[in-house]
Amino acid sequence: MKQDSIRNAAYTVDCEDYVHVVKFNPFDSGDGCSLLAYGGNNYVVVGTCRFQEEDAEVEGMQYKTLRTFHHGIRVDAIAWSPETRLDALPPQLRFCTAASDRKLRLFTSDLQDKNEYKTFDGHSDYINDLVFAPKEGQEVASVSDDHTCRVWDLEGNEKAHFVLRSPGMSVCWHAEEAFKLMVAEKNGTIRFYDVITQQAILSLECEQTPLMSADWCLKNTLKIGAVAGSDWLIWDIARSSYPQDKRPVHVDRARLFRWSRVNENLFATTGYPGKTTTQLLVHHLGHPQPILTGTAAVGSGLTWHRTLPLCAVGGDHKIFFWVTEM
Repeated sequence: MKQDSIRNAAYTVDCEDYVHVVKFNPFDSGDGCSLLAYGGNNYVVVGTCRFQEEDAEVEGMQYKTLRTFHHGIRVDAIAWSPETRLDALPPQLRFCTAASDRKLRLFTSDLQDKNEYKTFDGHSDYINDLVFAPKEGQEVASVSDDHTCRVWDLEGNEKAHFVLRSPGMSVCWHAEEAFKLMVAEKNGTIRFYDVITQQAILSLECEQTPLMSADWCLKNTLKIGAVAGSDWLIWDIARSSYPQDKRPVHVDRARLFRWSRVNENLFATTGYPGKTTTQLLVHHLGHPQPILTGTAAVGSGLTWHRTLPLCAVGGDHKIFFWVTEM
């Protein structure tokens, strides 16, 4: 694998507004295309993407907007439901958003006449992350600056409530073991909870702050990654509660950490939006230096494609896509 210098995005999609968050559907929706949702100042747009890396008949990238959902307030986070199916009759789209008014909104649409949403109230401060239960999609977990992680059913009833010692920054559900939830706190602690007994079962320490983002590796669930301060950190939870590997990467501070969905050694981090640009770095655990460096004008959000080594970042009236090698 060759070392990459700074690279322009392989593809871009123009958007009507500033993109605060962008999210590929991590689940198979039964269609050849990939679903992508992005959130602006008062709406969510859902579209499909197809890339030449997966389909020889596509030149570059094909993007098509399926539907724009009025949101009425800035979108801060988006989670896809595994119940989203484009091959069903009628099709079903389901996703949940977190907004700056401290509410969650669950959207359900058949892409025709049925477009509805429910509001979940309960958090008393800014919501930083949310995720659907990956098997059945009947629950949503969210974490907030109010020092709680909450688990909701699809009616908006609170099913579980975990008190944290600092703001909750990231929440991940175990892909196979539906009762395991990971919560990363700003104070540098990552805890694993049993959703059924509502007990903590394990914790990791990064010994530095602020922890801004953490992710559970889909390809190897013993691996956890995070960014804290200006470093990335990787744990092997079978070996130690302290990081196995860490490296300084972003000059100011690191903002987001996301594992690739196709390779357990590949991950991406972003820096804080600077005066003009945000740095995206793609790392491979076998390489001492980042294998790809990209920049986006005031970028926000970071998401990996479900089946390709391709990630996307939102920005000013644009979404940027970078392709890397495995």
